[in-house]
Order: sequence, then structure tokens, then C-alpha cells
Amino acid sequence: MCKNLLIIYHSQQGHNLKLAQACKKGAEQEEGIQIKFQKALDTSLDDVLWADGLIIVTAEYLGYMSGAVKDFFDRTYYPARDQQVNIPYILLICSETDGTGAQRNIERIAPSYTLRKALDTILIKEHRLEEDLPKAEEQGQTFAAGLSMGIF
Repeated sequence: MCKNLLIIYHSQQGHNLKLAQACKKGAEQEEGIQIKFQKALDTSLDDVLWADGLIIVTAEYLGYMSGAVKDFFDRTYYPARDQQVNIPYILLICSETDGTGAQRNIERIAPSYTLRKALDTILIKEHRLEEDLPKAEEQGQTFAAGLSMGIF
């Protein structure tokens, strides 16, 4: 049975786009996975309801998730709770700083949104992005494999 994987991201300078693309590349290595890849601003509740798993890729701005990812949560939070979404997610953050502010805030929102954290968050500093892209690819493949096998 095919599993649906939704990858959402926000990227101003292209760093998080590269990170999201690496996740997608990894996920594509698994059979039985259908992928939607889109900007957080373009993501609706219907996309979330379609998904069996969610990958969120964001920057950290001023100690918080990107405004586009926050907008995604703002638009879909209450309707998703009403629908009892209950899907696994993973989080990847690329930032100039340590990324823990964005991580902390998303991880506080996710359980009440009814998202279940499936794997440890990947935090990547901008200046190490190129050398750390394989981590993102591996994370995408691992998550897709877990979805496909019904582990998450």
C-alpha cells in the first residue's frame, strides 16, 4: 500500500530548499511512497489530511520558526485538531544560530496539533549546509522507510 509523504519548507536564501530537496531525494529511494513537495505558504489542511507523514523544514529567525511555517500552523492548527490528524513528523532546521528556539517552539505545538515526532530533529548551521546535506537525505529515507513499513 502506498504511503503519502508531505514535505513542507520555507526558504528565503535557498538553504532550507536544499535541505528539503535532500530529504525528498532520500524519500524517493523508498518504494511505495508518494511525495508532495511544497512551500509552507502553499500548504493547506487538505494536504495534511492527505499525508501519512510530514517533514517540516524551516529556518530559525530571531529564535523562532520562519513566519511561513508559523502561518501554516496558524491556518491549519484548529481544523487539524478537529480532524484528529495524528500523523508522524520530522523536523529539519537550518540556521545561522543553533536552531533550538525554532525546535523548541515547533515541538511544543506539534503534540496538541496531534503530530507525533518520529525521529530526532536535525539542526544544521548554514556554514555547514553542503557537508551536512547527506544527513538530511538519510533522514528523509529513514522516515520514508518507517512510513512504508508502518513503524511510525
